[in-house]
Amino acid sequence: MSQKARIAQGGRIDRSRTIRFTFDGKSYAGHPGDTLASALLANDVHLVGRSFKYHRPRGFLSAGAEEPNALVQIEMGNGRSDPNFKATQVELFDGLVALSQNRKGSLRYDRTAVNDRLAAFLPAGFYYKTFKWPASFWTKVYEPRIREAAGLGKAPTEPDPDHYLHRHVWTDVLVVGGGPAGIAAALAAARTGARVILCDEQPELGGSLLSESGRGVTVDEVAPQEWLARARAELSQHPELTVLTRTTCFGYYDHNYLGLLEKVTDHLKDAPAELPRQRLWRVRAKQVVIAAGAIERPLVFPDNDRPGIMLASAARTYLNRYGVLVGREVVVCTSDDSAYDAALDLHAAGAKVTVVDQRQTPIGERVVQAQTAGITILRGRGPVGSHGRFRVSQVHVQALDEAGRPILGQVQPLNCDALLMCGGWNPTVHLFSQSRGKVRYDDGLASFVPGRGHQPERSAGACGGSFGLGAALAEGLVAGTEAARAAGFEAFDTPPPAVAEPVAGPHQPVWLLQGDRPGARAWVDFQNDVTAKDLKLANREGFRSIEHVKRYTTNGMATDQGKTSNVTGLAIVAENLAVPIPSVGTTTFRPPYTPTTFGAFAGINKGDLFDPIRRTPMHGWAERKGAVFEDVGLWKRAWYFPKNGEDMHAAVDRECKAVRDGVGIFDATTLGKIDIQGADAAEFLNRIYTNAWSKLGLGKCRYGLMLREDGMVFDDGVTSRIGEHHYHMTTTTGGAPTVLAWMESWLQTEWPELKVYLTSVTEQWAVIALQGPKAREVLQSVVTRGDVSRDAFPHLSVIEAEIAGVPGRIFRISFTGELGYEVNVPASYGEIVMDALFRAGQPHGITPYGTEAMHVLRAEKGYIIVGQETDGTVTPADLGMGWAVSKQKDFLGKRSLSRPDMLRPDRKQLVGLLPVDPKIVLDEGAQLLETAKVEIPAKMIGHVTSSYHSANLGRSFALALLAGGQARHGQRLWASHGQGTVEVEVTAPLFIDPEGTRLNG
Repeated sequence: MSQKARIAQGGRIDRSRTIRFTFDGKSYAGHPGDTLASALLANDVHLVGRSFKYHRPRGFLSAGAEEPNALVQIEMGNGRSDPNFKATQVELFDGLVALSQNRKGSLRYDRTAVNDRLAAFLPAGFYYKTFKWPASFWTKVYEPRIREAAGLGKAPTEPDPDHYLHRHVWTDVLVVGGGPAGIAAALAAARTGARVILCDEQPELGGSLLSESGRGVTVDEVAPQEWLARARAELSQHPELTVLTRTTCFGYYDHNYLGLLEKVTDHLKDAPAELPRQRLWRVRAKQVVIAAGAIERPLVFPDNDRPGIMLASAARTYLNRYGVLVGREVVVCTSDDSAYDAALDLHAAGAKVTVVDQRQTPIGERVVQAQTAGITILRGRGPVGSHGRFRVSQVHVQALDEAGRPILGQVQPLNCDALLMCGGWNPTVHLFSQSRGKVRYDDGLASFVPGRGHQPERSAGACGGSFGLGAALAEGLVAGTEAARAAGFEAFDTPPPAVAEPVAGPHQPVWLLQGDRPGARAWVDFQNDVTAKDLKLANREGFRSIEHVKRYTTNGMATDQGKTSNVTGLAIVAENLAVPIPSVGTTTFRPPYTPTTFGAFAGINKGDLFDPIRRTPMHGWAERKGAVFEDVGLWKRAWYFPKNGEDMHAAVDRECKAVRDGVGIFDATTLGKIDIQGADAAEFLNRIYTNAWSKLGLGKCRYGLMLREDGMVFDDGVTSRIGEHHYHMTTTTGGAPTVLAWMESWLQTEWPELKVYLTSVTEQWAVIALQGPKAREVLQSVVTRGDVSRDAFPHLSVIEAEIAGVPGRIFRISFTGELGYEVNVPASYGEIVMDALFRAGQPHGITPYGTEAMHVLRAEKGYIIVGQETDGTVTPADLGMGWAVSKQKDFLGKRSLSRPDMLRPDRKQLVGLLPVDPKIVLDEGAQLLETAKVEIPAKMIGHVTSSYHSANLGRSFALALLAGGQARHGQRLWASHGQGTVEVEVTAPLFIDPEGTRLNG
């Protein structure tokens, strides 16, 4: 098929090869170096999509990342289906399959285009007012229809077959943007020997120079393209410089941490299997140079959204970079001299060009060049309407007054097949704003530019408001030099190249051109179908905050994030409210800057690697002993050890009896373990635990509770004093990372004066629990150094010892209420020591037990598990653990404990329960009631937290949280069970050895 819009020569495409692709099932031809957008335009295809709300026909607005209209679904086979790709950024390859989005039926005959005829009934915010009545319609009518209409493309339904990688790097200087300013900055920084990363989203460096015709512009007396080639050659010679093309910087975070997305194989038909599809770079930079360029601003006038209406810079890019002439009869509407570059280039390529300049007396050198070239220039006029359904065919222009308002009078129609517009330029301040820098409004540019920075960064070139080539190169050199110098390198100022370029005249913004046709809509946000009237409606209905206006109208939302609509929308709102534009402010520039695939964020963390399995050093030992495992967080833990066809209940009963009567061995490695060191370690523990720690002796252990600021139990565990300023803390298995992060947060933000250092050592130590009246006899036969006799090693002590010849620590701690020890050895020796202890215990009937028996044993003794007996609303007093709360010292959460609500006698408190029928095991979570009959609504006064059958008690028992429970001991209540209730007796939450003689055996 003929590419009838392709000019005979020119562009940066490879004309020696022709490649085929399809769009909506129809085959087209293009060349390597094309984007999907340029190839479609070469084939004279302008209709490429439908708008979100009204399903109006849409064509290409731009040639880059700011494209709001040409969103396509890319089908790559084998489950690869990606929505919302911008056709302007999709590199063409042989066999590419693309589909238009947001349509029912064909693109030309979209059935949902009826929405456009119903526009009067679908104004901004209609959904907030419409879907309220009747209530029954919500689930049956409204929600299904809304869900069906939501979104643009179609989410893939099959697993993603591609793989993605993450790379963490550090660099002295990161330069974002590979245009003139970015190249100059990278060169200046690299010449100092600094480590530099230069990234750009395009397949090749050059930025705006890739679209430059070279007419009337020289750099050091050579054409811009020749300067670019020399600069690229020098960049390749610097060993500490990394150039990343096809790489977008999508986010700027705290501490100069930036996210880059590199598209490694998206442009390849048959990608090598060993390469990732995309690579996510997590970069920490000493210094950052932002050279992200600027985005041309559309004009807002009635019917400005037809296919064939695009930005002037886009038409120039399609011509000079891709060899595509977007129209033969072209009207250029502008308020800025830069549009004359497009007019001159298209005129030279054979198009008939008319320039409609909104300024009364444009005076720049480009204007003179256009006059000399014979281009018709209509001064002091602006567009007020257009015609054409699937492609623009005519534009209406009208005379403007000095303020840019249309003067009532004759409207002049101009025939055209392409309408190019330029309302000035918006510096790309997204990354600067994300870095927490403050933007300021520049009246001369009529846009926001970087103001006061917050992090070690600097902006150069167009993103800083300097739009000339000479200024961009000069600022880039200065920025690169200063960045390298700030990173610690000796840097010398480099004189900028001599640039000859046309002098631009002043810019004159006109934010909104109103036509004289009633009901005509002027589009501000092309993707979301937001008009100037919508913004006015939002202001009229009381929305003054620009963030509220954004959400009410959807201006600047979705994949576009306001790249072409934000500043214009702000200006129109300012006019509506009769306030200066700066006082309106800006919306938040949220990352990612451009849509980024979920796969890239996930990286290798999917499938089996999404939740990586954690196994203790004794996992293989437990397997050989026949353990059945359960998942506890990410850990695989031995649940129970069945013998001779036992079911779980029989195995657990046997294990529990063995621990109470003899000795059991248990893998407790998963306990969280945190090493705490520093001169202020004791003071730190005093602040985070409810009880006192300053007088804990060397070699001693203590149980403690941690509270949140609201006074609720957060975690618990035993902490031991290993040395003068050295402590070993244990936490719950599931709470280990949270507790460490919580403590680090307090140290770093609230108590930075404390000299305390925290290190997670959970995986450094294997922990073996020996529990039962014969535990000491087993341990003594294996300990090769250390005294574990009763008098030398009392309860809540720790010693350094050798166990089976392995150096380690032994803690005399019990979570069963029996004589107990926790043997800690380096993880690599865990299985060796486990085997040694098990062999030594054979004469004593040693029995492996799992987590289920552990739960039963601790509940028999009334020991809590945080997260089971607590739910974020429980205080120490509720648990009957007021003894663990100091009345003398301060600690986190102390003030909250004195609130009146915390002292209510009817708070839910921990109790024991004994079902009257000892064979009934209550359901955990079962509700407690005062009457046997369940009424609706029922008055629920508590719930069961733990419930088991106990072989040692010969019956069932439970723990529960009960309103006023500590005063209810001896009462009879009812617990929900099955379809009815069962009677239970309230007791103290302690069922075995209340005197503690076993513990101190």
